[in-house]
Amino acid sequence: MEEKILEILAANNEDILDYTGDNMLEDGIVDSFEIIAIVGDLEEEFDIEIDAAYVVEEYFGNKDAIIKLMKMLLG
Repeated sequence: MEEKILEILAANNEDILDYTGDNMLEDGIVDSFEIIAIVGDLEEEFDIEIDAAYVVEEYFGNKDAIIKLMKMLLG
């Protein structure tokens, strides 16, 4: 699962994989359109719906946060 998530992130923006900060949106690594695209790609790949309440810095601040969220959502 983690490998597939990283593939999705890289397909949207390879800089995400090298980013080590806590807020890639604020730091200019991604923009809001890329976040929306990532959410859509994750939902499609894993056949889930990610509630808008999860689309916040805590869960989309960096690749590790996204992986943690997906593990939580997928059990």
